[in-house]
Amino acid sequence: MQTLAQHLQQQAIPESLTQLLLTLADTSKSISQAVRHGALAGILGATEQENVQGETQKKLDVITNDMLKDALQASGHVRGLASEEEDYVVPVSDAGEYLVCFDPLDGSSNIDINSLVGTIFSVLPALQGELTEQSFLQSGRQQVAAGYVLYGPSTILALTVGKGVSFFTLNPDSGAFLLTQDDVQITKDTAEFAINMSNQRFWEAPMQTYIADLLLGKIGPREKSFNMRWIAAMVGDVHRVLCRGGIFTYPTDNKNPEKPYKLRLMYEANPMAFLVEQAGGKATTGYQSILDIQPEAIHQRVAVILGSANEVDTCLEYHAEDYSGDEPTL
Repeated sequence: MQTLAQHLQQQAIPESLTQLLLTLADTSKSISQAVRHGALAGILGATEQENVQGETQKKLDVITNDMLKDALQASGHVRGLASEEEDYVVPVSDAGEYLVCFDPLDGSSNIDINSLVGTIFSVLPALQGELTEQSFLQSGRQQVAAGYVLYGPSTILALTVGKGVSFFTLNPDSGAFLLTQDDVQITKDTAEFAINMSNQRFWEAPMQTYIADLLLGKIGPREKSFNMRWIAAMVGDVHRVLCRGGIFTYPTDNKNPEKPYKLRLMYEANPMAFLVEQAGGKATTGYQSILDIQPEAIHQRVAVILGSANEVDTCLEYHAEDYSGDEPTL
């Protein structure tokens, strides 16, 4: 099997990007070890701190964030970084060619029940001039690489450099990421959806109607049965979509009018949308392509609907029928 390093050498990408991606992969191996030790290492449970999102940080949130920061600062290829666990962007090196945005441990609410968690990352080109938050506010179309690492029964890296999507599995014996699936493709049709049904009463009318029709199954207008799956970790739900198709959505809701969206654009929605589009799927807010959004802030949140192309199109038809104004404001 091809190693990750061998695969990247064949992709005709800059050597600096290859080295950066290998740094991210190597750090994920250390994170995988930390996750596997769990309670044995005394790293489960929450801290007494909150991140910029107002969410209580888990111990592993802080640990994995520091691991990635240290590795990226030592890589020599990173101009600056942004993280879910950092209030502000972090300058790294004036000589760095790239900016890295990441969620160090997506699904951290799953840590204490030993369920799926992962690391999500996005790589952008570093722009000339002083490094500020504005430097990061590039649309998802500008990403030069994106991926995630899923820490499950096996540790899997999903990666794109804009030339399709590949899966690599960590060999626990050799410590190498080996190519286990190339040219990943999402099926265009599906009978599976993922959504947090507990928020149903707070959704916009188009999503209410769409999901209600899915639940009616063969006796409804869709005339086929659908199954629901929900892991409560975006990295796990998107991995399932990449593996066997489906539609994943965390839509707009009015549960908290000040926060109508759940997922973060820069280090969750953008990298996942890049992966999904590279695998033949679609990713949208319900009103526009995620990758075409012009970011306004590093911790900006957006609605997310992504997955099998034909099913996403069907969901968009519901939004078009009910849509008669501007998308809800942030």
